[in-house]
Amino acid sequence: MVVNGIIFVLAYLIGSIPSGLIIGKKFYGVDIRQHGSGNLGGTNTFRVLGVKAGLVVTSADILKGTLAAALPLLFGTDMDPLIAGIFAVIGHTYPIFAGFRGGKAVATSAGVLLCYAPFMFLITIASFFICLYITKYVSLSSMFGGVVAILYAVIVQDKILIVVVSILTAFVVYRHRANIKRILNKTEPKVSWLSKNANNFSKNKR
Repeated sequence: MVVNGIIFVLAYLIGSIPSGLIIGKKFYGVDIRQHGSGNLGGTNTFRVLGVKAGLVVTSADILKGTLAAALPLLFGTDMDPLIAGIFAVIGHTYPIFAGFRGGKAVATSAGVLLCYAPFMFLITIASFFICLYITKYVSLSSMFGGVVAILYAVIVQDKILIVVVSILTAFVVYRHRANIKRILNKTEPKVSWLSKNANNFSKNKR
């Protein structure tokens, strides 16, 4: 029980590392919470700081989920990696190191899948980019990737995976509820994801 508690705390703290805030302040002198959507995730980093910073932050956020999910293996416990991963997602969304204002849980959730089911991770990422290429909506692509992940879990008949992925996807959808309204109202900004210039993402809130 004590070891499990330590894992939960560590997973949350790892998830709480505000990659976007660190990269923005350290290398650009910018607090991205004061720009764009005010979100600490990769999308707002792309929007505010450009492609290079966006890739670094997104990769870091993914790795947070992967590392947290790997903690049970590192500690030699029988805890399911997915359970530890959930705490990292909570930390990313409500980070103690950034006033509990974090990201929307997409990249870190993907990182959890990278640890638990790498092939599923690849399929989910591919689905995200296909949807993004077609629609130019990051928010819609994120939610679509979650749905594909659920379908994959159902196909492989992994019960714990079905439950956890469904929870994570529902959480991602909840975090994107404002985006859903804008999509329905046709006011959700689209992105020029091939552009190399900072601020080529819409200045509107994600």
